[in-house]
Amino acid sequence: MNSSKSTKWVIDPSHSEIFFKVRHLVIATVTGRFEKFEGTLVSESDDFSNARIEFTADVDSINTNARDRDTHLKSVDFFDAANHPKLMFKSKSFKKEKDSRYKLIGDITIRGITSELILDVEYGGAMKDPWGNEKVGFELEGKLNRKQFGLKWDAITEAGGAVVGDEVKLQLNVELINQA
Repeated sequence: MNSSKSTKWVIDPSHSEIFFKVRHLVIATVTGRFEKFEGTLVSESDDFSNARIEFTADVDSINTNARDRDTHLKSVDFFDAANHPKLMFKSKSFKKEKDSRYKLIGDITIRGITSELILDVEYGGAMKDPWGNEKVGFELEGKLNRKQFGLKWDAITEAGGAVVGDEVKLQLNVELINQA
């Protein structure tokens, strides 16, 4: 990578995953994913410090392996996909902390509500694929409170526990392709 100019990388969706986890009935965790997403990373340096990162996911592509639950998540009770078809993220800072560890801070917008999100990032390395494409990999983790984005639907069990937890854990495993 040439450090005197910016380098644009795009997410390779066939080698990337966007997952979330949320507590269900207080006793178990449900995992879901977004199947349609795109993102870019634009870097001015070889170590990606201060890279600019943007990401979107199509709410209609949500998949929790339960069609009825997915339909409910797309409804006005949760994501309101008809009026807010995408969730969006735009970085404010991307700082190297130590070795292959970074801290990514940005704004995430869900249901038209924007809030700061902090993600822990691990750089997996760089490699050329068999076709000569330069690729890099990152794993990102963080959490958010779903209710701060208007995803407020709730129900209480007979025992007094919440059906759906408020904290949502995020996990992104992304491979990006150099667009040079």
